[in-house]
Amino acid sequence: MLRLMATRHSAFYTPFLCTVAAGFLQREGIEATYSAAGPGDHYRKVLQEGRADVMQSAVSAGWRDLDRGEDDIPLHFAQINSRDGFLLAGRQPEPGFLWTNLEGTIILADHGAQPLAMLLYSLQRHGVDPATVRLLDAGTPDRMEAAFRSGAGDYVHLQAPAPHQLQHEAEGSVVAAVGADLPTCAFSSIAARRDFVNRPEFQPFLRVFAAARQWAATAPPPEIAEAEAPYFPGIEFPALVNAIAGYQKLATWSGGIGISQEDYEQSQRIFETAGRLPVRYSYERVCRHF
Repeated sequence: MLRLMATRHSAFYTPFLCTVAAGFLQREGIEATYSAAGPGDHYRKVLQEGRADVMQSAVSAGWRDLDRGEDDIPLHFAQINSRDGFLLAGRQPEPGFLWTNLEGTIILADHGAQPLAMLLYSLQRHGVDPATVRLLDAGTPDRMEAAFRSGAGDYVHLQAPAPHQLQHEAEGSVVAAVGADLPTCAFSSIAARRDFVNRPEFQPFLRVFAAARQWAATAPPPEIAEAEAPYFPGIEFPALVNAIAGYQKLATWSGGIGISQEDYEQSQRIFETAGRLPVRYSYERVCRHF
C-alpha cells in the first residue's frame, strides 16, 4: 500500500491527487491512499515516522529544515507545479485589474513561507511597494476564507477552488493569479525519505505521476473535476471545473516532472528578492533529478 499525503489539499495539486482519484496508480497494480496532513503535521516528521510514503511539499521546505540545522532531510524528486497557484479574490469583479489597485488595501494573505515570499515578489515585480499594502494574517486557509466571508479585508489570497467557490456564490470575484506573470520555478514538489528511491514502487510511481500530470494538463476540465469531485465536498462542480481550467490556462502542470536546476535557482532568486532567504543551499542538498 502506497500512502500519499498532501501538506495542503487543493485543486492546485491535481496531478498528485489524481494518481489516486483518477485511478492511475490502481491501473498500474499499486494500491494507494490519499490524505491531507493535519494541523502540525510537518512533512519531514510525517515521513520520518512512516505515516506517509510520499508527500506534496516544496523545495523551500527543505531550506527551512536546513536553516534549523537538520541534515537528513527528505528528498524532493518530482515537480508538481512550476508556477505559483495562489489567486487573489476581491469583493467585486475587476476586469481591468492592475496590481497598483492593491495599494492602500487589506489582503488576507497566506503567511506560509512560500506563498508570502511569492506574493511579496509579485507585488514588487508589478511596481507595488509592499509597505503600502496591509497583509493580514488570518490563520489557516479555512479561517482566511471565513474571515473574508464575514467582511474582513478587501482581498483574499487562496489556492483554488476556494476563490472559485466564493465567485460561484457571489461572495467574491477572482481578479488575479499571482503566478500569471512570474517565471517558472520549483514551486511544488513530491518528497519522500531518501531510501524511497530504492523501493520497488519508486520507478512505477514516477511513471504513473508523469502520466497523471500530463493528463491533468490536457484533459477536459469537466473530466478531471468528475474524478476528483468526491475529494472536494462543499465545492460546487462548476467552481471546481473553473478552478482546473484556470490552472491549465496558467500552464502550471506543463513540462516534465523533473525538478530542474534552473527552476530551483529561480525559486531561490524569488525568495532573495522578497527578503526571505537568509542562506542559499545547493540543489544537491535538497533535490535529485531522475
